[in-house]
Amino acid sequence: MFRLEVFELGKDYRFYERPWHRLWEAVVRRPRHRLFTALDDISFSVISGSSLGIIGDNGAGKSTLLKLLVGTLTPSRGQVRTFGRITALLELGAGFHPDFTGRQNIFLNAALLGLTPADVRRLEPVIIDFAELHDFIDRPIKSYSSGMVVRLAFSIAVSVDPDILVIDEALAVGDVAFQRKCIERMLHFQAQGKTLIFCSHSMYHIQELCHHVLWLHRGKTRMYGDVQDVLAAYEEHCNARSRSADLLPEEDAVEGAGLELSRDCRILSLWLESAEGHPLSEIRSLDDVVVAMDVSVLKDVFNPQFGFAFVDPEETIVAGAATHHDNVTVGHCKAGQRLRIRLEIQALPIRPGTYRLTGAVAERGGLLWYESKHLHPIRVIGQKTIGRMALRRKWQVETTSAQR
Repeated sequence: MFRLEVFELGKDYRFYERPWHRLWEAVVRRPRHRLFTALDDISFSVISGSSLGIIGDNGAGKSTLLKLLVGTLTPSRGQVRTFGRITALLELGAGFHPDFTGRQNIFLNAALLGLTPADVRRLEPVIIDFAELHDFIDRPIKSYSSGMVVRLAFSIAVSVDPDILVIDEALAVGDVAFQRKCIERMLHFQAQGKTLIFCSHSMYHIQELCHHVLWLHRGKTRMYGDVQDVLAAYEEHCNARSRSADLLPEEDAVEGAGLELSRDCRILSLWLESAEGHPLSEIRSLDDVVVAMDVSVLKDVFNPQFGFAFVDPEETIVAGAATHHDNVTVGHCKAGQRLRIRLEIQALPIRPGTYRLTGAVAERGGLLWYESKHLHPIRVIGQKTIGRMALRRKWQVETTSAQR
């Protein structure tokens, strides 16, 4: 059963150069506006119990799509069909009256969602407890910090028992502890067979929470499908965009000269392999592994430095190494050279989980890292561990004589 269906959805905006052009157009019946298409021909469906991630560059139309899904915007064409109650956490402060207290806004938002006063009174303590705003609930919303507003908005959204929950990047405003609490609630929401629409720039959260992904690009569907396939293609897009940003625009180049490269080195490829040389995307804790990258030297560089790191979903480097830390001297490099850098790691002490492998090139002091490449997701499997590291273990238990 479908919870959400979208058919050939589109949204246009009219831009007027002068305020009076709008009145002139209404009276004379001749256009004086410029049409901007924010979304065009978007179609997809989400079944009950499934989760959809929405990704894309800034300005791709993600927020416009979410507003169309929840009904705060009217589509220019196409249709949105939802089945069941839908709640949303969109931009900061949306749906709140700044002069009302937190408690009054709870009643206001719940009433807009169709709840009866009796239902609101029953849910009120649950909402306040989850938001952890007991000391502030009777103060005006305009006195709240951005984190407090997000807490209250998310608490209302998940406490009214929606069938479809829509969350925009506004969740990122909360502190780390509250984000973890929200993620746990969303996982519980999914376990109940509800439908989640999640828009985020965090590819890790998209990967962990969503079954399918819609990639928007300039208002159109660039790709729609399985989460791993779409995220892999989107990362390639981001890497390509990053590489193209290093090139000077053709119109800015000196006549007769080619495009100039702004960096001294470029990482051509990054990979992970076993000690025997087999490519890996999944490894076991305490295995011997090799990380490697090929680098092209673009300019004469004196003694560049190289590094590798494993980064966890919270963007913390859990393990890594750099040539300047180990007193490895690369020496003078000339433009046009190709370098292969390999790091053999014995008994990689990373606990099971999902990580990102990063390879980077720095200037000779190791302070300015001017080129990097990422490879993810790298899955680490193995035995259960305690703490943030996996230990190479050898147990021994023996009986000794009792002391007198």
